[in-house]
Amino acid sequence: MTTRVIIVDDQAMVRAGFAALLAAQSDIDVVGEAPDGAQGVELSQRTHPDVVLMDVRMPEMDGLEAARRLLSPPPGVTHRPRVLMLTTFDVDDYVYEALRAGASGFLLKDAPPADLIAAVRVVASGDALLAPSVTRRLIADFAQQRPASRGKPALRLKGLTERETEVLTLVARGQSNTEIARTLVLAEQTVKTHVSRVLTKLDLRDRAQAVVFAYESGLVAPGEQ
Repeated sequence: MTTRVIIVDDQAMVRAGFAALLAAQSDIDVVGEAPDGAQGVELSQRTHPDVVLMDVRMPEMDGLEAARRLLSPPPGVTHRPRVLMLTTFDVDDYVYEALRAGASGFLLKDAPPADLIAAVRVVASGDALLAPSVTRRLIADFAQQRPASRGKPALRLKGLTERETEVLTLVARGQSNTEIARTLVLAEQTVKTHVSRVLTKLDLRDRAQAVVFAYESGLVAPGEQ
């Protein structure tokens, strides 16, 4: 099955480089490019991509607003692509807000080509891009800037079983399903089932939102391992 991708970035060379790299993959089809968020939203509505590579900072409309529009479309619009945010090394508050809006993760622009290709495949498969250590560090930095909310998010935790709470904790610490299975001595398929139940009970779209929720509810504190 081919993954349809569009690239939204205000730098023409970045778009061209990413497009050439991805188009060379037999399972990825680059169906369009856009120089800003507004045109990216319009392009997505026309081409219905599976994954949108979205730069964070752009003129006209930034990546955060564009991600919000794609992930919370108006009534009658049923297509919702996966959004993978592109960012530079600096900790960008927009990235945190994009995760809250439903983006499936983010990737540094200077990541190795293999990482970009793998990221598109991971996000297209329905998972969130939260494995790299830089992602764990960035999310922890964002959470540290905000006190944990002890209100509604914490109350929602009470709906989880003890095992589901353990799994959510490990997801928030950046562990993959394989790592969680090893830590809890469970089958990987069992871990997948627990993760699915956690997302359903907490009304979260994917692991990215689960990580944000875990920090905001106080289940996990920044810097914990």
